Amino acid sequence: MRRRVSAAVAAALLLTGCSPADGGGPAAPDGEPTAALTIASAASLAEAMTTIAEAFEQGRSGVDVRPIVSDGSATLATQIRAGAPYDVFISADEPTMAGVAELVGEPVPLATNRLVIVVPSGNPGGVRGLGDLAGASTVLCAPEVPCGAASERLLALHGVDVRPVSLEQSVRGVLAKVEANAVDAGLVYSTDAAASASVETIAVAGAEQVVNRAVAATVLDSRELELAAELVRFIAGGEGRAVLEALGFGAP
Repeated sequence: MRRRVSAAVAAALLLTGCSPADGGGPAAPDGEPTAALTIASAASLAEAMTTIAEAFEQGRSGVDVRPIVSDGSATLATQIRAGAPYDVFISADEPTMAGVAELVGEPVPLATNRLVIVVPSGNPGGVRGLGDLAGASTVLCAPEVPCGAASERLLALHGVDVRPVSLEQSVRGVLAKVEANAVDAGLVYSTDAAASASVETIAVAGAEQVVNRAVAATVLDSRELELAAELVRFIAGGEGRAVLEALGFGAP
């Protein structure tokens, strides 16, 4: 599955006139980058941001976008409040970005995502729908992170009471436990489910009513604020949209 996703991303970049870089960003004549950026990305968007960052580097001599810092949006927001040296923040939802409004530039909408149920291959717990999660061993994102807040809204919409066996700080944490067959089921974003070959996906009726909108913004303390703003525009532009669409994200 991951190979098919990577191929789709590469094709999308070719259609927009870009292609993923083979390694690090272009270097200045002396071999050292003249400007560096760090993206703090919600875990659910990390793969997309890595590909987009490589494309951004290609046309900008001397620019180096460092390896993506990937974690739950709430964790990254806490780090920004503590002064972490990030240049661009990618949040999986708007409320988390709003929580650091005084520290970031104007947020730019990037994409939307919806929740699905994931179960281990073979569905050993026999989960067929959202109602089954009440009696199954289920892992969810913690309520303070975007995927957890969305999970709470979706369960409330259906009147389902779930007592999770654990609460994770990112959607990737939920997916990892399901992939390891440690639980019967979990709720994750559809894009994360599609990227995994170790889980089966069950669609949830009404999930389109509980959609998170990912947003990007510059971090105002950035030492490369103008370049960071250029990167945000690039992510939200045609090249970035092509990558996000190839990975299954919805329009912002």
